[in-house]
This record gives sequence, C-alpha cells and structure tokens, in this order.
Amino acid sequence: MGCSRRSLAADVTNADSEFGASFSDFPGAVTAGTSLENARAMAEEALALHINGLVADEEATPEPSSLDAVMADPGNIEGVPILVVHKAEAKKIGPRKGHIDPFAEAHGLTRSWFLAKAAKREMELAAA
Repeated sequence: MGCSRRSLAADVTNADSEFGASFSDFPGAVTAGTSLENARAMAEEALALHINGLVADEEATPEPSSLDAVMADPGNIEGVPILVVHKAEAKKIGPRKGHIDPFAEAHGLTRSWFLAKAAKREMELAAA
C-alpha cells in the first residue's frame, strides 16, 4: 500500500543558470537541475531519499509547511515554489519491534493491545 506526501520546494536560479531546490521542512535535502522541470524531478528524488532515510532511522518526519510559511522565509523571497510529491510505501514506524514485543509478551499482552493501552494512557494524561 502506498501513500503520497506533498512538500514545497523553493527553486532559485543561481549565478550559473542552474535551478537549486531546497526544502524548508527538510534542511539538508537539496539538489539542482539544468531546468525548472529537471530541478523538480531531482527534488522529487532528493525528497524521497531524505524521507526514506528518516524513516529507516526511525526519526520523525515533519508535516509539510504551507506555501505562505515557505515564502515568508527571507531565503525564499526570490524563489519559485514548486509542489513535490513523494510516494512512499506505507511502513510501520515507531519503536523497534524487538523493544515492544518482549515487554508485551512478558505482561500477557499482544503488541497491538499494548500499543492501544499506551495510546489510551497518553490521551488520558494529555486530558488531565
């Protein structure tokens, strides 16, 4: 099962007439292309690599910023915003299976039941 994620990139023409693409939501995810369309394609690939790396490292991925937020950044004033879609395989993310399963089993619970109880507890704490 796949899922899509949209992120905005600000493309800026540099002195060498290349188009550089960067993501406000993902510092370090940068690329360039010889045309705006080539930069968009390269940005799609850079975003996919960056997000897949975060998921593999079990790190959180931020929600996409709005166009207004991206363009409010002074570094993007001269940029051309483009929409980049990242299609990723839906993956279970969170604590590693090896950490939860032994604990749940030791307490007579399934992984799903343990996670449901943990979520309920967090919601109760947040409501207090």
